[in-house]
Amino acid sequence: MSKLWGGRFSKKSNPLADQFSFSISYDKRLAKYDVEGSIAHAEMLGKCHIIPKKDAAKIVQGLKKIHAQIVTNKFSFNLSDEDIHTNIQNALKKLIGAQADKLHTARSRNDQVALDIRLYCKSAIDCLTAKITQLQKTVVSLAEKNNNVIIPAYTHLQAAQVVLLSHHMLAYVEMLERDKARLADAKKRVDLMPLGSCALSGTTLSIDRAYVAKKLNFSSVSQNSIDAISDRDFIIELLSVLSLVAMHLSRISEDLILWVTHEFNFIEIDMAFCTGSSIMPHKKNPDTLELIRGTTGKIYGNLVAMLNLMKGLPLTYNRDMQLDKPPLFDSVDTIEQMVELLSNMFATLKVKKESASKAIKNDSFFTVDLMEYLIRKNVSYRDAHDIVGKMVKECLDHDKKISDLSENDLKKYSKKFSSEVKKIFCAKNSVNAKKSSGSTNPLLVKKQLTTWKKKLNARI
Repeated sequence: MSKLWGGRFSKKSNPLADQFSFSISYDKRLAKYDVEGSIAHAEMLGKCHIIPKKDAAKIVQGLKKIHAQIVTNKFSFNLSDEDIHTNIQNALKKLIGAQADKLHTARSRNDQVALDIRLYCKSAIDCLTAKITQLQKTVVSLAEKNNNVIIPAYTHLQAAQVVLLSHHMLAYVEMLERDKARLADAKKRVDLMPLGSCALSGTTLSIDRAYVAKKLNFSSVSQNSIDAISDRDFIIELLSVLSLVAMHLSRISEDLILWVTHEFNFIEIDMAFCTGSSIMPHKKNPDTLELIRGTTGKIYGNLVAMLNLMKGLPLTYNRDMQLDKPPLFDSVDTIEQMVELLSNMFATLKVKKESASKAIKNDSFFTVDLMEYLIRKNVSYRDAHDIVGKMVKECLDHDKKISDLSENDLKKYSKKFSSEVKKIFCAKNSVNAKKSSGSTNPLLVKKQLTTWKKKLNARI
């Protein structure tokens, strides 16, 4: 086992201390990014004549071989090397010999790991964005296939008004679009090249940081070496965004969990995403959705863990910061899995149109339409609300339906009522009557579906 820092020490570290402090078990997933950063760094060292060009070329050649092994899962990680940086350095030395010792010139593991984690985050954001876009596309597809289905909508989980199922589905698409916008915005803070900050104060060697940034596709170079080493805000920000993504996935799951119950019965989830009961043979439980809902708490926990990790650390680098990776990796992996699961679930989800149709045969869904009928007849909002409220109360008291009241009965509540009121108690008429932009009007929803299809297909 060869450590990058052993020269000052005359005694081997305690094996228990090694076991406790080594990070290779989880930071090995940064291997690809570590090598890519090292290739750009080596090329820069040769270009700036800090090391001989022939040595730089040999280092790059060796690193490219290691990179090929990593991306094909043929690289052998040595768990007795404390971290990914040591693994790559030692593997390179075995491959090319003494020239490998020149690679670490003008850098520290401090700025090296800051670079690796930023490269990882940029890649993760791009991957997550693509997966969320795919989920949006499956939701839009389901909405389009069921664009004429009308369902009840709820506030306080109580019957409220009727809406198109497709309108409800597009609410999910809007939520997810905000998540993508937040990921894109967070990426702006990730897209900062820290290499060249070294341990914390920079270097006396004439390096070209802009060259490395361009090679690694960073839009800018960090301006303060102290901040570049000690900053983990970008991880916390990404975890914050992922917490919002998880919250949205949980809310979507909760809707589907309710809709699949016998009491709602609006949808059927494919058996591939359900489980049964060990005692009740009839059960078909939406366990996958429940686990998405439950796992959201873990995503929140990872965010809080990072906030607590960083809250008391003095500038600049502290070994505590090694622990930034497990919560980050866990949240990214978990969100990717949750998004993919929902994409597959929506792709196979079936809408029970007859059950939805039965669920909207309730006068309660049309009281706002009734009130707005009076408003169009020049009745004030307050009076219209009171009139309809009185109608609801008296019909409930006498076990009647408002839609069954005769014209004479209606006129007892307001002279403005006429027989045309009967048309209000129809779900199709209700959604068609909506006029405001962003409403559940079928023409407006159809236009939104077209807009989203174009927008989402242009993204991938």
